[in-house]
Amino acid sequence: MKGFWAHYGMTVFLLGGIGLGCVLGLVYGNHILVLEPIGDIFLNLLFTIVVPLVFFAIASALAGLESSLNPGRLMRATVGVFTGTVLISTFLTMAAVWIWPIHNTFLQPGQPVTAAPQSAGDAATSLLTVPEFYQLLSRKSMLALILFSIGTGIATKRSGVKGVAFRSFLESGNEVMQGLLKLIMYLAPVGLGAYFACLVGRWGVDLLGAYGRAIGLITGVTFFNYFIVFSGYALLAGGIKALRLYWKFNIIPSATALGTSSSIATIPANLEASRKMRIPTYIGDLVIPLGGPLHKEASAISEAIKIYLVCSLFHVSPGILPVLGLSLLVSVVEGGIPNGGYIGEVLTISVFGLPPEALPPMIFIGTVTDAISTLVNATGDTVSAMLITRLVKGRHWVDQAPENAIPAAAA
Repeated sequence: MKGFWAHYGMTVFLLGGIGLGCVLGLVYGNHILVLEPIGDIFLNLLFTIVVPLVFFAIASALAGLESSLNPGRLMRATVGVFTGTVLISTFLTMAAVWIWPIHNTFLQPGQPVTAAPQSAGDAATSLLTVPEFYQLLSRKSMLALILFSIGTGIATKRSGVKGVAFRSFLESGNEVMQGLLKLIMYLAPVGLGAYFACLVGRWGVDLLGAYGRAIGLITGVTFFNYFIVFSGYALLAGGIKALRLYWKFNIIPSATALGTSSSIATIPANLEASRKMRIPTYIGDLVIPLGGPLHKEASAISEAIKIYLVCSLFHVSPGILPVLGLSLLVSVVEGGIPNGGYIGEVLTISVFGLPPEALPPMIFIGTVTDAISTLVNATGDTVSAMLITRLVKGRHWVDQAPENAIPAAAA
């Protein structure tokens, strides 16, 4: 019981606050709108921390990145498999939304989000860059901020000894911002509870039905990915033998992912399982630690459906390429921690020009589906390592004796 509260206590309180808010909204209707400032205060606190959090998280990660153990063919295969599997999951999600569309008509007429028409070049320029440094400090410039953070992290690493002090500053800033986010999230049950109370009080029970459809789609596509798609990857990697090895030794990582709701916490179990799956150590020890924070198919599934939901809420038509690009980006940006993804949500709001009211529905859906998303995010790393082994060592790798040394051919 103590372990349960350690891993899921915050989620229980968060869902409890949201549930209580929904009940109050149904009971009191428009009278509950007196609580609206409480929800707005929480959202403002969350938006305030996003800019420094993104900068320090990305810049410090790149600045502290160690040199790769085995670059070349192995790294190219890793990048290709990580990107390909995330895009496949996103395409499957888009197909599911096409078959079971998300329609929401409870918003009052005349509330669509509109923007002045731009040429493709102007849109790309405004999305990726800003003319002044201070404009990076706005959440409306998230992509530009991410690019600036990446450049800062790379430049710090390339500075060598002279950049050590600045790297320490970035790492310290990241720790402080993560701590501040935790403090703000202590207010989440009250803040989101008040927000949902006002939302349900204003729009009624139809709102909850719209969220339920999105949650059902995420759950269905996620489990399809876990059982069917991952089995297909294992077959492609090494045939029936690889398929049997994967499911035989995937039980403990799956239980760990569900029990901790953390991709990072599942890394030790995945590393042990990869050895039993006959994945060479030099591949597993590189791919799985990288996959924990950077490879998350279920996060892409969830993000795509949340994009369709909030765009439907505010009458915005998302294009195929923005959905693919954002789902891929969020799957990399989002940290492998419980209830993560707030950075990705703000990025989505920024790209589509949505109002701040689009954030709470995305947080709510992400919280409800966090455990099953972690299941796919974490266990997808071992089957990806199988695919990478197939690319590096050929189709008969599963019949060969496990290797612990780094072969020259992989460099």
